[in-house]
Amino acid sequence: MNDQDTAVDTRPTKIMYVAEATAHGGRDGYVTSQDGQIELKVAMPPALGGDGNGTNPEQLFAAGYSSCFHNALILVGNREGYDLTGSTVAAKVGIGPNKHRGYGLAVALSVSLPVLDAGVAAKLVDAAHEVCPYSNATRGNVDVSILLG
Repeated sequence: MNDQDTAVDTRPTKIMYVAEATAHGGRDGYVTSQDGQIELKVAMPPALGGDGNGTNPEQLFAAGYSSCFHNALILVGNREGYDLTGSTVAAKVGIGPNKHRGYGLAVALSVSLPVLDAGVAAKLVDAAHEVCPYSNATRGNVDVSILLG
C-alpha cells in the first residue's frame, strides 16, 4: 500500500469560488486578476539574478498562505471558544532547485497566539493545518514547518 492509498482526500466536494489571474511576461512582466483587484509588476528577486523591481510569485504565495492559514486558525479558535486577539501568521516561502531538474518550494509559517497558553495554541495550530486549503494543497509536495512563538 502506498501513500496514495492511505491519504485523506482533501479535494473540494463543491467549488464555492474561483479566483482568476493572468500572467503577462512570466517573472519579468505583470499579473492581473479578472476582477481588476490585482495589477502588479513582477520581477525576479536579486537572489535569483533579477533587479527586484516588482513583487514575485513567492511573495504572492507567502501572502496567500499566511492569510489563509490565519483564517483557518481563527475559524478553529472560534469553534472552540478561544480568544485570538492579536494573533498573526507570517509565511516565508523559499524556492530552489530540486533533484529532478526543476524547482521546488519550502514554507515556514510563524504563528503568534499571544493570549493563549502553549498547549492550547499548539492544538489550534494543528487543527488549522488540517483545515487550511493551502496546507491541504501542499501536504506531501512542499516541506511546511510551523513555528509557534
